[in-house]
Amino acid sequence: MRLRNIKGSREVIGASEYVIHEPEEQAGAWKEIFGNENPIRIEIGMGKGRFLMELARRNRQINYIGIEKYSSVLLRAVEKQREEELPNLLFIRMEAEHIGEVFGKEEIDRIYLNFSDPWPKDRHAKRRLTSREFLARYVLILKKEGVVEFKTDNRALFDFSMEEVKEAGWKLLASTYDLHRDETMREGNVMTEYEEKFSAMGNPIHKYIICQGD
Repeated sequence: MRLRNIKGSREVIGASEYVIHEPEEQAGAWKEIFGNENPIRIEIGMGKGRFLMELARRNRQINYIGIEKYSSVLLRAVEKQREEELPNLLFIRMEAEHIGEVFGKEEIDRIYLNFSDPWPKDRHAKRRLTSREFLARYVLILKKEGVVEFKTDNRALFDFSMEEVKEAGWKLLASTYDLHRDETMREGNVMTEYEEKFSAMGNPIHKYIICQGD
């Protein structure tokens, strides 16, 4: 997907009170940033923020942080947040590889991965957000009882991701190859922009929920 560079997006993001700048300095101190003891959940690759903003609206007792590397995409979420001013939602513009430098040990209780870049070439497998390399990074920040939730319409990526769960020593709590037809797993489901688009095209949505193994 080719992203259009929006002029001035970096400047707007740089001046926004909803974007945490130099986030590595906040590792271990995110509860102080939010000003409460509520659980903290993150979405990596949040896009324009529809999914995370809906969660923040529904669950005011939970803090959310959206992570996005593209300024032109994050800009849309910042603009929406400027209108709504949700007190339990913040953003970071960064590369996902640095996730372990930004959060402290067991600081996060849930990680959302939605329609992540599939990186289809085999030599790029370690860049996939569901790879064993990334699962090892999540161990550094996720509570022992915390979970990772992953959704995609890409069957090849989902099959790969299911294999990585086993290889990385994680535990599969739930999974489905057709989320919208799975009565149990679709309960409370919040749609992303891509999910709505691909579902309308007739593509089944795959989802898993995993936790760290014993």
